[in-house]
Amino acid sequence: MAIELIIATEQGSKLIEPLVVEPIEWSTERRSTPGKLAFDVIADSSTQFEEGDAVRFKQNGENVFYGFIFKKNRSKENIISVTAYDQLRYLQNKDTYVYEGKTAAEFIKMVAADFSLNIGDIEDTGYKIASRVEENTSLFDMIENALDLTLENRKEMYVLYDDFGKLTLKNIANMKIKSGDSYFMVDESSGEDFDYSSSIDDNTYNKIKLTYENEETSKREVYITQDSSHINQWGILQYYETLTKGENGQAKADALLKLYNQKTRNLKLKGIFGDVRVRAGSLIIVNLNLGDISVKNFMMVEKVTHKFSLDEHTMDITVRGGEFVG
Repeated sequence: MAIELIIATEQGSKLIEPLVVEPIEWSTERRSTPGKLAFDVIADSSTQFEEGDAVRFKQNGENVFYGFIFKKNRSKENIISVTAYDQLRYLQNKDTYVYEGKTAAEFIKMVAADFSLNIGDIEDTGYKIASRVEENTSLFDMIENALDLTLENRKEMYVLYDDFGKLTLKNIANMKIKSGDSYFMVDESSGEDFDYSSSIDDNTYNKIKLTYENEETSKREVYITQDSSHINQWGILQYYETLTKGENGQAKADALLKLYNQKTRNLKLKGIFGDVRVRAGSLIIVNLNLGDISVKNFMMVEKVTHKFSLDEHTMDITVRGGEFVG
């Protein structure tokens, strides 16, 4: 297995290939977190780089990570520990935006233009957000709010990530990993261990209550939908939200109940044979006996950490079921 790590210094005019102490770790998370590359290098006279320098990492000629150095830590043994982030790191900036009649995709393009971020494939999200005021908020939160509104109103989930230096937005339905006629699958032969949990404690609701203050009629409109059988089983787990002008209250309440009226299942897979196509937001098939259930279906990668060395590539993957099962 060939791994290549290049640092571009002096604003890209000089390229260096440092001596890396294995392993190299690349991690991604689905929401509001930049992709991260962490690695250690042996410091010598030819290894001179600074914060802000670009980092390019490839495996067997395949593009894996492109980003920028944000942290350096040197030990007395002359080992420099480096943390680099991809473009999503700049979405931690805060600002204020007021916009109307834009889709989440259009809003992402607007933000990217304002902050000089490179754009790749941005899928059309379809749903026009009537109006939105985002004040003193991180760009990450603004974008996630727009994507959440799209999910609630269109029942379509989108994932924003950096694809080797280009902001990319994809419908989760288009993020299944496939080779030929076969999908990527994790089973008992794929790795070392797993941790599994199921819960109604996080993002599970069996009653939805939405209200809207109608200024034209001076009345409060209330929209409620619920599942009596799950209320009897779990007690009342209520989701409450105030609506903005232009939202369809009953349709949104029905969509939220369908989304949240179920257990959430979390599964961490450890020491899986590595594949650089697996990133946060990917859909992979999990075929495992988990004790209380046997699962064989698509699950979404919530978080993944790849570990690379010259003779081994493994992954620790956190996947989610519940509302994310395909």
